[in-house]
Amino acid sequence: MRREVAAWAALGLLACRPGTSRPSYQPVPEAATIEVQLPPREATRLLADALRADSIPTKRVDLRDNWLETGWFDPATGRRTGRRPIGRSVVLVRAWSDPTHPGNSLMTVETVYRPVADPSLPERELDRQVPRDHPVAIKIRAALQELVKRYGGPPAPAAPAAAPPVEPGAGEQPAAEEQPTDSTE
Repeated sequence: MRREVAAWAALGLLACRPGTSRPSYQPVPEAATIEVQLPPREATRLLADALRADSIPTKRVDLRDNWLETGWFDPATGRRTGRRPIGRSVVLVRAWSDPTHPGNSLMTVETVYRPVADPSLPERELDRQVPRDHPVAIKIRAALQELVKRYGGPPAPAAPAAAPPVEPGAGEQPAAEEQPTDSTE
């Protein structure tokens, strides 16, 4: 009986998905970011569709946790590769969609490569954002701009509160009385 309870408890723990499936790290600081008028789930789905249409192969799209990943691929062919991910000819794209204003999402998309192999470091520490003129970075920016164009960007900033009207003569300082000056000629 005790073993059955322990087995069921272990099975229950395995069936649970505590936390999130998102990577445990943040996007690289140089990642592309943009706010779009879409809920995070829809923003993630539409970005995945746009990437696939532009020869960027998505490997994982998680609509529950609002993120996606391509896996390492060759930018020239748009195909996944088994080559060692060294240099800008093998890249990986990850995107996160986070809620901002009601109905809006902040989309963050990194396109990374690894300049070197260094077994002494964790793999994530080797990831570097590709330059802005990299073909995949250009496609990512175009996909994000298209989402903003179709669905809208961030809400307009709130106008500053208008100052109350000033009554005529209110707030004016009375003129100082002229004092006689001591002038010796």
